[in-house]
Amino acid sequence: MATAGAAAPKATPRAHCGPGSHPEPGMQGRVSAAEVNSGRADAGYACNMKLVGHEGASGGFKVLRFVDRAGHECAYYDTTLLFPLNAQNLGDHPTGVAVLDMSNPSKPVRTTTLLTPAMQSPHESLNLNPRRGLLVAVLGSPAAYPGVIDVYDLNQDCRHPALQSSLPVGFLGHESGFAPDGRTFYATSLFDGHVTAVDLTNPKLPVPVTVFNSLSHGMTVSDDGNRGYVAARGVGLSILDLTDIQWRKPIPQVHEVSHLGWSTLSIPQTAMPVTIHGRRFVVEVDEFGVGQPGSSFPAMNGPVVGAARVIDIQDEKKPHVVSNIRLQVHQPANRQKLAGDPGATSFVQGYAGHYCSVPRRKDPGIVACSFILSGLRVFDIRDPYHPKEIAYFVAPPRPSPVLSERSNYAMSHAAFAPERGEIWYSDGNSGFYALRVAKGVWPFGSAPGGCLRPSRIAFTLHRLGGARIVRVEASANGQRRLTRTGRDIRRIALEGLPRTGRLDVRIVATYDTGDQTVTTQEWAGCKTAGPSVRVVRGGQDGGDDDEDGPDARVSFGL
Repeated sequence: MATAGAAAPKATPRAHCGPGSHPEPGMQGRVSAAEVNSGRADAGYACNMKLVGHEGASGGFKVLRFVDRAGHECAYYDTTLLFPLNAQNLGDHPTGVAVLDMSNPSKPVRTTTLLTPAMQSPHESLNLNPRRGLLVAVLGSPAAYPGVIDVYDLNQDCRHPALQSSLPVGFLGHESGFAPDGRTFYATSLFDGHVTAVDLTNPKLPVPVTVFNSLSHGMTVSDDGNRGYVAARGVGLSILDLTDIQWRKPIPQVHEVSHLGWSTLSIPQTAMPVTIHGRRFVVEVDEFGVGQPGSSFPAMNGPVVGAARVIDIQDEKKPHVVSNIRLQVHQPANRQKLAGDPGATSFVQGYAGHYCSVPRRKDPGIVACSFILSGLRVFDIRDPYHPKEIAYFVAPPRPSPVLSERSNYAMSHAAFAPERGEIWYSDGNSGFYALRVAKGVWPFGSAPGGCLRPSRIAFTLHRLGGARIVRVEASANGQRRLTRTGRDIRRIALEGLPRTGRLDVRIVATYDTGDQTVTTQEWAGCKTAGPSVRVVRGGQDGGDDDEDGPDARVSFGL
């Protein structure tokens, strides 16, 4: 198994909180016993985020969003971390999956609660396919329940989902995956290690396709349906070939393409494929803290916290971690300082990760992570090699169904309404929240220059016939950034470049013939007219050859 190195990764740079924020007073991500007992934490903490709307008194593992054909906007969230603990709220709402009318996000209105078997106890399997408008769950538990799968259609009126089927067509339930075309739902069972692929071509008559073995927790599927990205218990990330299932071959076989582990491995929860500047990555998050790397069981204030990470999968046979997303409370040196904080004594709570989610797969910009006692945290991943925290919301602490002490219990996958800068999530102790990120923080459309360039830009150098490049000098905005000599230099990369505003790059390449090329390129924000190449032959200026074809090309983020 490949690993990301033995040293514990550093904490992600903390957010700079703007006007109107009520930031946490101490360590990044901490809500101490002193803050709770003194009442200082009673209003919660917020950085570059504000509360828009709230509903309910308990929450679970998923918050999902859908807009139907008539334009109704809806939210869905499971109301318990473990059925029937939410029965304490029966005076408020029945148990099951809550359906909210979000036409006014400041006043979410529960229009109904889904009460079929899998919706009563979906555990982490509640899933939504926006292309087909299907809401699906498999009956689940921390181990595995019998695989009853419930299917609802949201297209006609998302405020009142239409039940299509509720049948025992899964094997065992815990988590799930959904092919983007909406034809295949995957029921995963974690500790049992079985995955059931179910055909939903006809949602009224779901049909099992196959059952295969995989130590799968959460599972996501590539846009073409041919790859599965599995958060694998005791392994890390596992990439599976699902081609036979996607193309409905008679006896489908599932093969592992590759797998990857890391030194801080706890319990992998989910892995989301994204592309950033055209390059393929996975954003993965581990849940809880464990006593030693790779343990399958959470530990009270466990010293090993997986938190989250960005994994490069451009070569899917050689995935590798490029950065980590974690808070100061996750660092080994700080764990003992936090041992007495509210919620830290619970082995299924504590300062650790649980779910992360992105607003879209292509250039998502941000990732929002539920970090249990630390609330909802938002990170900028436009530069996947250097994530940074930009916002957070820590709800007012409330007692949990199992602990008398007050704390956050943020465990849910979040949903996004990017057009309004909103993020929705739920807290196990206090219900559903609609939040709005401060203007200018996210969405990023208001960034200088209209977007952010990558901080690393790669260049394929201009060729002069069969001559070889033996020396390269490169500068950015008048400052020399690189000098390199060699026998035949073909490519260079400049790193640490400014990501906004004007950027002028100048590259002087010297050939073994004594000739030179001077390549210049200018950016205004992310806009560029392409490179200009001036050829100097034998020390004499050969004039301008304005070339922007394949011999003088620029590629981003390589």
